[in-house]
Amino acid sequence: MPSPGSSITLSDVIGTERLISIFSGFTRDIDTVSQRLESSSLNTTVLAPSDTAIRELPRKPWEDPRDYAALGTNAYGGEDGEDRAHKNLRRFVEAHVVPESPWGKETKVQTVAGNTVWWEEKEGKRWVMPGSIEVETVAKSVGNGEVWIMKGVNNYA
Repeated sequence: MPSPGSSITLSDVIGTERLISIFSGFTRDIDTVSQRLESSSLNTTVLAPSDTAIRELPRKPWEDPRDYAALGTNAYGGEDGEDRAHKNLRRFVEAHVVPESPWGKETKVQTVAGNTVWWEEKEGKRWVMPGSIEVETVAKSVGNGEVWIMKGVNNYA
């Protein structure tokens, strides 16, 4: 794996991980995140939910029950609906992007979405808190950060 200072960036490697192909695709749809992953001057830890974790969600990452409550079944129809869906997807993706790397154990930081997260180590495994989400593996380490594959998703409500 490339060492910090390498010209290889997170944007170069995130798409190569089969276990996070859904999340990787989402990152390309969110300009603020894709630009961050391309930048060699912005260190980042990507907390990428596995495809399995995303498939097991009770709703799609771009859906919000509040939108359905306020607007009904057509909450995501038309241009306004597409804008709502994109905003919700952005919130989901940004909740999984930590603007720090390396990221020290038990160091509380805010995700790009503004949620406070930290990680702990228990029985040789990493757990992202709050929520006790198990980190399956640190999949990639490149010049501007790391990609951690998680077995769940951060709170993005």
